[in-house]
Amino acid sequence: MEKLKYERPVIQKLNTGLMNKFGMSTETRPMRDVDGVPVKELIEKYGSPLFVLSESQIREKYRDLYTAFSVRYPKVQFAWSYKTNYLSAICKIFHQEGSWAEVVSGFEYDKALINGVPGDKIIFNGPEKSKADLAKAIENGSLIHIDHLDELYTIIELAKVMTETPNVAIRVNMDTGVYPMWDRFGLNYENGQAWDAINKLMACRNLNLIGLHTHIGTFMLSPNAYKVAASKLAELAVRIQKRFGKTIQYIDLGGGFPSRNNLKGAYLPGTDLVPPLDDYAEAISSALLNSSLSPNELPLLILETGRALIDHAGYLLGTVISNKRLTSGKRATILDIGVNILFTSFWYNHKVTPAQEFSDYREDMELFGPLCMNIDVIRESIQLPTLKKGDHVVIQNVGAYNMTQWMQFITLRPNVVLIDENRETHIIRENETVEYINRMEKVPDHLKEFDL
Repeated sequence: MEKLKYERPVIQKLNTGLMNKFGMSTETRPMRDVDGVPVKELIEKYGSPLFVLSESQIREKYRDLYTAFSVRYPKVQFAWSYKTNYLSAICKIFHQEGSWAEVVSGFEYDKALINGVPGDKIIFNGPEKSKADLAKAIENGSLIHIDHLDELYTIIELAKVMTETPNVAIRVNMDTGVYPMWDRFGLNYENGQAWDAINKLMACRNLNLIGLHTHIGTFMLSPNAYKVAASKLAELAVRIQKRFGKTIQYIDLGGGFPSRNNLKGAYLPGTDLVPPLDDYAEAISSALLNSSLSPNELPLLILETGRALIDHAGYLLGTVISNKRLTSGKRATILDIGVNILFTSFWYNHKVTPAQEFSDYREDMELFGPLCMNIDVIRESIQLPTLKKGDHVVIQNVGAYNMTQWMQFITLRPNVVLIDENRETHIIRENETVEYINRMEKVPDHLKEFDL
């Protein structure tokens, strides 16, 4: 008879699968595959840890959200937020679906051009655009969203010496009833900053004001906040029409729609906390259609949705390194996944699921990464079955921001794999090597030799 493995007895919280004061059970079944491709097979082929993205899930979510808006408003255009995930394969999925590009730096702008996005289908946001970046955007006919007056003055200066007319929009921040208010970016609606900038812009005949833009926040849980924002931009567009006889071609409501991730500090999980995306579509569309905008000259509605379109389609596969007991008696499980590649673990309680069969026994445990730093914590407290060295786990809802905010710190960044609609796997970003890292470094001659 095989000897059973000893487990130190601990007092554990009651968790029967029903809601109680300690929450709910995290998972009842193992996650053995992603889109039909076995987790074990993926790790054996591409290594651990491993990012996996689902093409079919990305396309399905995009089409669902686009339908939600297009059945409610006659003119809708999505623009993929490059900062959310700028891996070229991912961007091109969205471009194939009809999405433009929304970028916030010269680097992202160049990446969009390299990906084949026409210049006039690139929206250039962000507070830092160099003079060279602005000149390039003007030459390519891109949509430049002005963040501050210094940027406006730079564009006016460029317009005097360039043959192309800059196509610009004013970025507006505003009070939508959600606090703290995002007033760092753009020009304020309530105190007249935005209107002052519009007047300065319209006084310059070399600029073409074609749009109004706002981005009211991130992981926004209030559809009504977007209703307020859409109403205020519509009022501003009507005011521009009356004063200058200028018809605004588009209103851009930015992004900020939440995914179904679990926010730290929230009592309810994301699946119960986050409103349906149809509610956002209803709020925005109704605000524009019920405004004083002319029904015959409705502006194009642009949305720069990122997180809500891809978070759910990303998975991070990992392996258990070891287990130990903390001085409190709490179980600690160490994974090969660190916060350097799972940056969003600082604000999400990601769903973690074993990838193999497990017993009914569960224990409250802490999940650590492999980094030699005390803040390398994946989950501070989670009810899971006991995991042994070599077991695999799947961390879900990691498609947004992790592959743009990750760091090469202590460990090298892993492979990223895409599962296509035919369940074929493709490496879309190779894992880093020491040679790759050293290639960027230069050592002065007097430091090349040493004797220990």
